[in-house]
Amino acid sequence: MWFGIQERINIFLEATFVITTTSKRSAYHPSDLPLPIRTYIPTYLRPTYLQYILLSTTMSIRSIITCASLSLLLHHIITLVNGFTAISTITTRPTNIPTNYNNERIQYSTRTGMRTQTNRVRNPTTSTTTPHQIKQTTTTTTTTLFSTNVNEIIPLKQGSTVALVTPFTPDGQIDFPSLRKLLQFHVEFQTDGLCILGTTGEASLLSMDERKAILDVAVEEVKGKIPILVGTGAIDPNTVKEMTLQAIDCGCDASLVVTPPYIKPPQRGLIQHFLSMADLGLPVVIYNVPGRTAVDITPETIGLIAKEHENIVGVKEATGDITRVGQIRSTTSDLKKPLLLYSGDDSTEKDFVLTGGNGCISVTANVAPLAMHNLMKASLEGNDAEASRINDQLVNVHEKIFCESNPIPAKWALKRMGMIEHAYCRPPLMEMEESYSEVVEAALREAGLV
Repeated sequence: MWFGIQERINIFLEATFVITTTSKRSAYHPSDLPLPIRTYIPTYLRPTYLQYILLSTTMSIRSIITCASLSLLLHHIITLVNGFTAISTITTRPTNIPTNYNNERIQYSTRTGMRTQTNRVRNPTTSTTTPHQIKQTTTTTTTTLFSTNVNEIIPLKQGSTVALVTPFTPDGQIDFPSLRKLLQFHVEFQTDGLCILGTTGEASLLSMDERKAILDVAVEEVKGKIPILVGTGAIDPNTVKEMTLQAIDCGCDASLVVTPPYIKPPQRGLIQHFLSMADLGLPVVIYNVPGRTAVDITPETIGLIAKEHENIVGVKEATGDITRVGQIRSTTSDLKKPLLLYSGDDSTEKDFVLTGGNGCISVTANVAPLAMHNLMKASLEGNDAEASRINDQLVNVHEKIFCESNPIPAKWALKRMGMIEHAYCRPPLMEMEESYSEVVEAALREAGLV
C-alpha cells in the first residue's frame, strides 16, 4: 500500500533523511519528522523509535532498487546499514528485567529509546512507606525496553488535581525528601491528579535541569497511580516545545500550556500556538488565566482548536466565571470525546463542577487533599448538599491561602502542618509576612487541618 502512492514514498524518504541526520546528535524524536509522516503515524503511538527505524530501513531498500543517482544510492545504503544495526540493538532484550514499577526506578527517554533502571527496595520492617524508608541501590544499568508503564500515557481524570508546590531548602535548593513526602501524601489521600511545575510550583524560577530532576522524582513516586500533568507554558514557543519534549522524555502524561503571557497574542496566534504544541504528541490542557497573562482565550477559539486536534484534551479555566462552562461546552458539543473542564479558581470550583465542569486544579488541595477529593466527588455526582457541606469547611482556606501571592501562603501552611521543612520561596517571591500567620492558622484550624 505504501509503495502505490508517490506522495507517500516521498514522505517516507524524507522521514528516512530526518532519521539519518538526527541520529548523529543522539536526540531523535518523532517531532523532528515532517507533519505528513506524523499524520500517518501519530507520535503518541509507541514504540515510535522502532516504528520509524523499520520505516527507514524498508524505504531504503525500495530506494536502492529505484535510485538513479550514485550519491543518493550511497546515502540509502548507509541508511540501510544503520537501520539494520538499530533494529538489531532494539530487539536484543535482556532477560529477567523486573517490570513491577513499585520495585524499580525507571527513567525513560523517547528520543533515544533508552531507559536507566535503578532497583528500589523498601524497608522490610514496616508496611508503611515514607520518604525516609526508601533506600536506593547504587547499581545502574542501561537497557533498551519499550513495554514499561513509564512509557504509557495515563489518561487525565475528573476530580481534584493538586497544583503542587515545589519545596526548597533555606538556601534555595530543591528539597527532594519533602517533595517525595508531598507526592506520597497525595497518593495516600486520594488526590485524583498531579499538576506539577505550574504557577504554584514556581516553575518560571526553575532551570531545565531542575525541572528534569523534579519530574524524575514525580514519575518514580506516582506514575501509574495518578496522572501527571506538567506545566510547560512560556512566552517563547520554542521554550514551550523544549519543556514539553522533556516532559515526554521523563514519562509524564499531559502538558498544561498557558496562553503566552505579557505579549497579548491575537486569537489566531493562540490557535497556531496550541496546535503546534499538540503536534508534539503529548495531550494538552489549555490554561486560561487572563489575570496573570493579560490575554483571554475565548470559548470560540477553544472550540476551533479542540476540533482541529485530538491531543487537545482539556481546559483549565481560571477566570472565576462559571458561565464559561456552558460556553465552552456549546462550542465543543460535536467532539467525539468531551473536553475535561477544570476550574482554576478555588473559590468557585464547586459551582463550576455542579454546572457541568469535570474538576479543579487546586491550590487548596495542597493542604486538604482528601477534602478536595470528596468535594469534587460530591459535585460530580450532583450532590449539592454534600458538596456545600464540605466546601463550607474550606471557604476560609480558599480565601486565606491567597492572602499573599501564590504559593507563599500555601508553603507556610504546609510547613505549619509538618509536610515540608521550610516555607522558602525563590526571589522575587518571599516567605509569608508574619502578620498573616494568625489568619492562615485560623483557617487551617477551622478546616480541621491542624
